[in-house]
Amino acid sequence: MTTAVAGERAAELRGFRKVQRLAYECAEAVAARLEPGVTEREAARMQRAWLRERGVRDWFHLPFAWFGDRTAFVNFRVPLQFFPTDRRLEPGMPFILDMAPVHGGFTADIGYSGSLGLNPLQDKLMDDLEAHRELILREVRERRPLRAIYEDVDQLMVRQGYANRHRAYPFGVIAHKVDRVKERRWSPKVFGFGTQSLKGLAADALHGHREGWSPLWSPYRFSDHPPRPGLWAVEPHLGFRGTGAKFEEILVVTDSEDPEESAFWLDDDLPHVRRWAEGK
Repeated sequence: MTTAVAGERAAELRGFRKVQRLAYECAEAVAARLEPGVTEREAARMQRAWLRERGVRDWFHLPFAWFGDRTAFVNFRVPLQFFPTDRRLEPGMPFILDMAPVHGGFTADIGYSGSLGLNPLQDKLMDDLEAHRELILREVRERRPLRAIYEDVDQLMVRQGYANRHRAYPFGVIAHKVDRVKERRWSPKVFGFGTQSLKGLAADALHGHREGWSPLWSPYRFSDHPPRPGLWAVEPHLGFRGTGAKFEEILVVTDSEDPEESAFWLDDDLPHVRRWAEGK
């Protein structure tokens, strides 16, 4: 890799890291303002307003908020059930904030889990997610097929006594590729997803279909291939008796033969990573 190419790659990663940190900063700011009686719709609007005040004009998808048993996607059957509702937050109730802003042409897609007051069960789920972050990175570096890694995450959840809730997402995905987006002052939305980002994902899907890979990391045959170089928004999601917890962040995959350079998390200074570090 030439010095010029390495410098361009480093600058691009800084751009993605900056918007990912912005999204997590938003999640922490909104979480601090949540109180009894706030609805999911209001929490989603709070995320949009906070990010718009800081220059965000486009989205991979608009913000989501899930409260109570909706954090575990209880009885979710159709995609419309993912959108915010009038469910009101109550003391001790778990919540998840999920947003995917585009800023400066860079995309983030993050998930932030918390509760209004103490919730020991969700705390336990969050603690147990650390092992999933470690497993995913290790097996991506080993170049195991994405489908096989998905199955290993499933098996770890079973050993921990949890249900796989990312399987409830469209196509059952645990992750999807993210790319640069040609930013516009206003971008139309389709079912809450920005059209510019959807065009990029569709182009990746078409290109990948021709070459035998997919931009969606799922339990299905189309994900039965080694990790594709690029940036992946990864979101293992645990559920147990009506309580859910997840993180979502960017994993960088390269074609380097050096194991540590072949895959790495974009940023280790994130709320859930700091939480685990402080607990040791």
